[in-house]
Amino acid sequence: MKRNFLEIACFNAESAVVAQAAGADRVELCDDFAAGGITPGILEIEKVRKEIEIPLFIMIRPRGGDFVYTDKEFEQMKQEISFIKRMKVDGFVFGMLNENGTIDKQRNMELVRLADPLSCTFHRAFDLAPDPFKAMEDVIACGFRTILTSGKAAVANEGIALLACLVQDAKNRITVMPGGGIRSATITALKNTNAVFYHSSAITDKSGIADQKEIKLLKEKLR
Repeated sequence: MKRNFLEIACFNAESAVVAQAAGADRVELCDDFAAGGITPGILEIEKVRKEIEIPLFIMIRPRGGDFVYTDKEFEQMKQEISFIKRMKVDGFVFGMLNENGTIDKQRNMELVRLADPLSCTFHRAFDLAPDPFKAMEDVIACGFRTILTSGKAAVANEGIALLACLVQDAKNRITVMPGGGIRSATITALKNTNAVFYHSSAITDKSGIADQKEIKLLKEKLR
């Protein structure tokens, strides 16, 4: 029986500690939940790295809003990767699009090379691409190892059909990781995608902190 893995999106150090204690396999650390995640502060990264031992991925996103970045914003992303890479993190999460929604191959590839040998995830900007199958090929060509996607739906459990097709077409060339509103009440149906990695914030109230019971339920239902 294959093993399934769970990544928890954390917007503070408290959530990261909860995630590890509850059995999460990986943490994606971000800031600004309302914006959908931006690059966290250096002090927060240092704090989390000291407090957890499971793999730690860092969101690289200079602002909320769209994923078409200026040259200045791109330079900021490069500087952040170069600096944070030295902080014993395990990977990065980012994604850049062209104005027409297609994958910005040149600049994404530059960031992936800068992050090497650390693993990179292309985040849910992927869901804005007009052709998800062409987008997946472009993301693979850039050197990413994971795609975070809801299957172009508002929440992942509404995108199951496309997610299953993406997992099948990936043919182990890249990990397709369902994410977007995943909770313990919906994750069982998502196993029909045959994905291996799943992504959730596990936030169930207004505290902004991941819920330990929810993470344990997610893990239990992924077994």
